[in-house]
Amino acid sequence: MTSTAVAHPNIALVKYWGKADADLALPATGSVSMGLDVFPTTTAVTLLDQGEQDAFTLNGRVVDDGALVRVERFLDLVRDLAGSDARAAVVSENTVPTGAGLASSASGFAALAVAAADAYGLDLSARDLSRLARRGSGSATRSIPGGVSVWHAGDDQASFAETVPAPPMAMVVVTINDGPKEIGSREAMRRTIATSPFYPAWVTSTTVTVDDMLAACAAGDFTRIGELTESNALRMHATIEGAFPPIRYLNSRSVAVFDAVAAMRADGLEAYATADAGPNVVVLCRPEDRARVATALDGQGAVIESGTGPAARLLRSEGTGENPEAEESIR
Repeated sequence: MTSTAVAHPNIALVKYWGKADADLALPATGSVSMGLDVFPTTTAVTLLDQGEQDAFTLNGRVVDDGALVRVERFLDLVRDLAGSDARAAVVSENTVPTGAGLASSASGFAALAVAAADAYGLDLSARDLSRLARRGSGSATRSIPGGVSVWHAGDDQASFAETVPAPPMAMVVVTINDGPKEIGSREAMRRTIATSPFYPAWVTSTTVTVDDMLAACAAGDFTRIGELTESNALRMHATIEGAFPPIRYLNSRSVAVFDAVAAMRADGLEAYATADAGPNVVVLCRPEDRARVATALDGQGAVIESGTGPAARLLRSEGTGENPEAEESIR
């Protein structure tokens, strides 16, 4: 039995930074994101014969370090739901720069959730797939529904992501450094919660920002969406930099992109910058402006344009006679 799924990363308009429950990956606040239609992750899960062990291959390389442990723990969750003890081989092709602050774990665990659930015979709703993906990586919660989505804070049952109405939007990704970060998001998040004096204010202000963002999306107010997006990103990075010892993800080239985007606005080209936990910057703009924005940022780094991304979906289910390759989204 082999099941293959694809998912895309998402970039948070209102950031997720901080857990209320680390074991269940429950966020301290809600968050809002936009899915990308670039950088897909395609993952196949094959159930193995009795006596074999879980295996993980990423981009053609057999993985036997901490990444394998994360995959095994996630598969254990799926096995518990399915009442199965079958081991699995996971083969993943990830086109997102891994660990560079471009949500590689989001697309990775969203694709794994969809493929593993199908391989183990689970019939999960989109909501429950989102809850499952959350246990692998918090931001993967939002890659299940795709589009513009809100990830609700709450208990295990209530914390999932769903799409929300929003105006057409595009993003321009400026990859300044595609290598892994020196300090991963999990450790940075833990240190921020434990030591940053700004963290309590981050939680209270972000809760308000989520409500403001959802209202702006419902109203189709692109300007307000952009203003909230850029402000929230800078608040998150300020909170992280307030940790001890300090953690700084944005570098001088990142700041130069933020400055270039501010200059665009001054010249009448409306765009807004954001950055997840890494040096790379993503610029939010209207779809009709994305080529102009990309041209204006040429030379700042590797520039890739993106529209709004699709939901995670099952590509193939081999061994059952089904082939849902034409499906647009998770049922």
